[in-house]
Amino acid sequence: MNMSVREWFEQRSFHYQDFSGLAEPGHAGQRLTTTLVFPTRNVADTIGAILAQVTRLTERSGLIDQVMLVDADSTDGTGDIARACGAEVYSENDLLPAFGPARGKGDAMWRSLSVARGDIVMFADADTKNFDDHFVYGTLGPLLALPELQFSKAAYRRPFTEGQQSVLDGGGRVTELMAKPLFNSFCPELTGFVQPLAGEFAAHRDLLCGIPFLTGYGVELGILVDVLRTVGLPAMAQVDLGARQNRHQPLWDLGLMSSVVLRAMTRRLRGPQRVASRPVSPRVRPLHRSDTYLHAVATEHGLRLDEHVNLLLERPPLAHVLAAGRDQDTVA
Repeated sequence: MNMSVREWFEQRSFHYQDFSGLAEPGHAGQRLTTTLVFPTRNVADTIGAILAQVTRLTERSGLIDQVMLVDADSTDGTGDIARACGAEVYSENDLLPAFGPARGKGDAMWRSLSVARGDIVMFADADTKNFDDHFVYGTLGPLLALPELQFSKAAYRRPFTEGQQSVLDGGGRVTELMAKPLFNSFCPELTGFVQPLAGEFAAHRDLLCGIPFLTGYGVELGILVDVLRTVGLPAMAQVDLGARQNRHQPLWDLGLMSSVVLRAMTRRLRGPQRVASRPVSPRVRPLHRSDTYLHAVATEHGLRLDEHVNLLLERPPLAHVLAAGRDQDTVA
């Protein structure tokens, strides 16, 4: 089925209240199973409250079958808090260790698929202070209610708050200044997504295992483009979750994130790389020019040119990795 962006926006944009029945008892019978994944790094100040919301939702509705953290070996007690709340906790570096140390959020998400058991896998950010259970049932809703859909993305308002001042739509600066212009120029089919870089999204596990994952902050853009190419726009949806408040990054960090998003789009314009399903070596490949981010700054002591490593690796579809492992076992 062909669908214009405007048609898609009208027919595939939902509100979380459309799926509020999923949060009530009696809806956990004959349905697809679900896994909720939180990639985490030092979020002790928010993870307890988030998991408490998830626990109440699960106890009431049975909606979530598996709750797990893929943690970047946090030093602030994030893992201990999560275990006390009943979540499964995995070190990102212990999953698929043959690929070496995990290289950022995207790598952690890719590795989580090796232990996710649900038919549908949902990812969510763990640094949200106003997390509510509708973030979960709203994002999952389209996939559970409409069999023709295979991918669902969160949409929301992101106010920017500093001290006592708040700008209604001042957050999400990388999205507004980098991602959306890139989609308009190079992938206009995806311009209807309000939050293309949102950390909250859900998809059928088989779909996620069949596409490659970019590491770091390039992961959401890469997934969105690859899902479009795999299942088409009519199989994708977005859900209005209201407003949410994430940690705000300093301008310098936003510059690094923007450079990765730009490089992710550039790589997707060339098509996913053919990457080995069996790691040749756990070591990171040699540094290339594109992995070096040069940042010229003016300081009170004069001008300075800083150099930073900004890796963007690509992990193969997990289905290929698992198939290669089975073939190896058969040969052995």
